[in-house]
Amino acid sequence: MTKPALSLSEVAFSWPGRSGFSLTCPAFDLAAGESVLLLGESGSGKSTLLSLICGIVTADRGQVAVNGTDLTTLRPGARDRFRADQIGVIFQQFNLLPYASVADNILLPLRFAKARRDRAGGRDEADRLCTALGLPGDVMGQPAGRLSVGQQQRVAVARALIGAPPLIVADEPTSALDAATQDSFLSLLFEQCARAGSALLMVSHDERLGARFDRVVDLADIVTTDRGTA
Repeated sequence: MTKPALSLSEVAFSWPGRSGFSLTCPAFDLAAGESVLLLGESGSGKSTLLSLICGIVTADRGQVAVNGTDLTTLRPGARDRFRADQIGVIFQQFNLLPYASVADNILLPLRFAKARRDRAGGRDEADRLCTALGLPGDVMGQPAGRLSVGQQQRVAVARALIGAPPLIVADEPTSALDAATQDSFLSLLFEQCARAGSALLMVSHDERLGARFDRVVDLADIVTTDRGTA
């Protein structure tokens, strides 16, 4: 039986402090290769949930399993290495190194992730991803900070996809795009996720994107939050 790309069970987490934000998630699964749009407004707990899924913070109780490994059982160093190997992240603000070349930005995860490095095979895969994502052939040596916003977005996607991690997490990657550009971007993203066999969990507040995904989940249906008291 194929392991789910992501499985949350009886998860609870609280930020420390009297007025700390807390979150509970009884259950949520993402199948291998599945695409899910997770709808949530600002302040709904999506940033905390993504931090738990990526192992940036650790649940107080419950299980957060990525590709069959429970992140809550790993020590911090092991959790960081596991995240680098198993999860590709597309940040809302891209988080590229502006003065580093496009090639160096795309290849950066491979410096910390042996499993992805072994699967990717190096620079050829970075070149292939750039071509597949519609980036010009001469872009690889350019500083990432000199690219257009749309080009930077595609570099961020290539960086997340290189080495075919089982899980891709995307945080509002289409928020700055018009409808036509959103559609083109999603087509490229889905095509490359399918080629890599990666599951895709995209967080957005835009329910119009839902038709492109295998499943749409409202964050309020799987997560309960409490902002505490002052």
